[in-house]
Amino acid sequence: MKKIMMIACVAILAACSQKAEEPAKVAALTLDNDKAKISYAIGLDIGQSLQSLATDLDRAVLIAAINDRLDGGEVKLTAEDAGKVKQDFFKKQAEKRKAEQKLAREKNITEGKAFLLANSKKPGVVTTASGLQYEVIKQGKGDKPIATDKVTVNYKGSLIDGTEFDSSYKRGKPATFLLNGVVKGWIEGVQLMPVGSTFKFVLPSDLAYGERGAGAKIRPDTVLVFEVELLAIDDAKPAKSTKTK
Repeated sequence: MKKIMMIACVAILAACSQKAEEPAKVAALTLDNDKAKISYAIGLDIGQSLQSLATDLDRAVLIAAINDRLDGGEVKLTAEDAGKVKQDFFKKQAEKRKAEQKLAREKNITEGKAFLLANSKKPGVVTTASGLQYEVIKQGKGDKPIATDKVTVNYKGSLIDGTEFDSSYKRGKPATFLLNGVVKGWIEGVQLMPVGSTFKFVLPSDLAYGERGAGAKIRPDTVLVFEVELLAIDDAKPAKSTKTK
């Protein structure tokens, strides 16, 4: 039992955010039997859960608590006290995350406003009543879609710092979708495009993903830049793409 505990504790030490005190133990550890392997596997799970706390832990105290519980020793906190400690900790963690998110949003809003202002002054850029900005890269000669149409497009999307987060060109396949099923900036902007056109759009955050953002790449209140090539409306024959991948 003690050998199993040592293996599990080493795994915990490797996963925590503090520097391991005895890295030589990790290097010398071997998984040469089933008991060692399952112990190490469980230790990895424990370590992963501890990493998700995103905080420093006192490893010596952590291991002492594990030993007390597994060996049936006297515990230093009652269940009620332990529950209160954890409740207070997670409350502080939530408050910290909320404050960090607020700062990040404020930063995105400030930088987004500055980008929109600077972009609006560039030659060829048109700003609509909604705040959408667009620039005609290539003017097509086909029909313009309406909001209820299904369209086929090639596109690439990027952040204002130039970081690309999505591209149908890189996937090697155009995207087809109902126009009224996407973000507001696309609904408005694509309706301005005759088939065969390529436009550049800059979407204020309220015409994109707003306060909620979209996954890890698009944070809340983020201004987005899209280059969109309208290939077809509904089942009409697509215009030939002129974009190089």
